Amino acid sequence: MLTNESTDAINHHELDNSIQFASLSQRDKRALIFHLLYAAESFDYQTSLEAIVDNFNRGFNLDIPFNSDVVSTTHAIIDQRDSLDETYKPLLSNWRFDRLGVCTKLILRFATWEFLNTDVPATVIINEAIELAKCFAEKDAYKFINGILDEMLKKLHRQDDELPQS
Repeated sequence: MLTNESTDAINHHELDNSIQFASLSQRDKRALIFHLLYAAESFDYQTSLEAIVDNFNRGFNLDIPFNSDVVSTTHAIIDQRDSLDETYKPLLSNWRFDRLGVCTKLILRFATWEFLNTDVPATVIINEAIELAKCFAEKDAYKFINGILDEMLKKLHRQDDELPQS
């Protein structure tokens, strides 16, 4: 049986393990955006992003501010999801859109949004998308994502930096 002293110690330990939003790296924030996108997709976009963030904050002991760049970016990607998908669909040679895995679609959507809406160097966007794919997408999806994003970079004529020639 747990005593009051034991439960106090557990509660104190849980508080010590909270994840402070301010301490997250850019990579951590990208992973968090991906997870929020995945949750929204899982709920067929019928649950508000604010409710999802609140659940993440309570369920994972986080402190994601509702006015953070993570939430605003996630909101923008959700709001623009159809047009973002239309941007990369023409690059899916020999692939049908409906056959792509959910994680692959979300990563392509996120990277497409970054290409179109940020000044983040293209190499960073592609490398971060590859890392997300290695962690969360189907086996070898990172190779597919790399190829699609490389083609997109060429089509968008983004001049900020060129990918190294292999």
